[in-house]
Amino acid sequence: MPTPATPARPASPPTPPKPTWDPRQPVVRPFPWLRPTIRIRLTLLYGGMFLMAGVLLLTIIYLLAADALRQGNDLPFKILSAQVAFTSDTCPDLTGTRESGAFMQGLEQCMQHQRAMALDSLLKRSLLALLGLAVIAFAFGYAMAGRVLSPLGKMTRTARRVAGTDLSRRIELGGPDDELKELSDTFDEMLDRLERAFTAQQRFVANASHELRTPLAINRTLLEVHLSDPGASPELQQLGKTLLATNERSEQLVEGLLLLARSDNEIVDRKPVDLAEVASQALDQARAEAQAKGVELRGTREPAVVQGNGVLLERIALNLVQNAVRYNTPDGWVEVTTRSLPGQALLVVENTGPIVPAYELDNIFEPFRRLRTERTGSDKGVGLGLSIVRSVARAHGGRITAEPREGGGLIMRVVLPT
Repeated sequence: MPTPATPARPASPPTPPKPTWDPRQPVVRPFPWLRPTIRIRLTLLYGGMFLMAGVLLLTIIYLLAADALRQGNDLPFKILSAQVAFTSDTCPDLTGTRESGAFMQGLEQCMQHQRAMALDSLLKRSLLALLGLAVIAFAFGYAMAGRVLSPLGKMTRTARRVAGTDLSRRIELGGPDDELKELSDTFDEMLDRLERAFTAQQRFVANASHELRTPLAINRTLLEVHLSDPGASPELQQLGKTLLATNERSEQLVEGLLLLARSDNEIVDRKPVDLAEVASQALDQARAEAQAKGVELRGTREPAVVQGNGVLLERIALNLVQNAVRYNTPDGWVEVTTRSLPGQALLVVENTGPIVPAYELDNIFEPFRRLRTERTGSDKGVGLGLSIVRSVARAHGGRITAEPREGGGLIMRVVLPT
């Protein structure tokens, strides 16, 4: 009897395209000093209005002067004699003896020439004066616009510090009780409410986590004591191991919540930390798990020193490496590289694995979120690893990005300021 043909395996779906734009990254302008700020626009507005007024005033003065010179240049006399002898340094063409008609014509041309020269001189000097006044007007307008907009600059600097998770900053704008002070006071009130809400949330998470530690520790001790009893039945031993694994998972969840609540704050006590050393320690801790799954650990780690907390930075590397090992394929690999860039340090963790759609990448940084699953249903972690990585990176003033890799897997990049 012939052997039935094995049905062909369906082809793997094509690799989704890489995202070409990350909306979380700030837009880098080629010429930041050409940015049309309000100060520049006010300066151009005030300077332009002064320049237009100056041009209009200069035009009126020029027309009035031209009309006055035209009326003042009319000759109040007429020579009737046959011949006139005349000498002049201003009008050399009139020097000598001429007929009265020719003399009067030459005298009129000379007066028109003198009038044109006077108007040209007036126009040139007026334009030079207008140019000088325009420069002074633009400089004065720029200084006055900066003085008027200085409260907005203070608000912007405070908002940037608040964006760095420093909610204790306040504007506390002084001066007259105008619209800008009202806006500043409203912003300070909003910050007060945000700080109270944020502090209450962190305190709740920390207190809840601390309260859960004690019963979990007691449960672990009791389970270990029962498992050490040689007279326990195999069914009881298996139940104890299952409960111990569940208890360990709960402890990991509590520790993750504590670390997540602590890493949301800005790092104040900073020390030099080499990302290459941190990555090497993370690889050493994950090596046993990688060998058990047949995953190769590789990569080159160049020195990249940043200012931060060594324990939290090691948690970044360890979480990324553990995720890369756990969400991998048999006989896959994980490549960890570090290098130093101008003004920043880079940690890259790249791994093989299943194909990840680009539209699902944002979900992996949310707490208790996984690819195609939202909460339980996976024994690979508690769903806080990448959330902790993002919080720690933000606390250090950095960022983390993820993009799908060709052929499956992910490329995780952590950028930290040096």
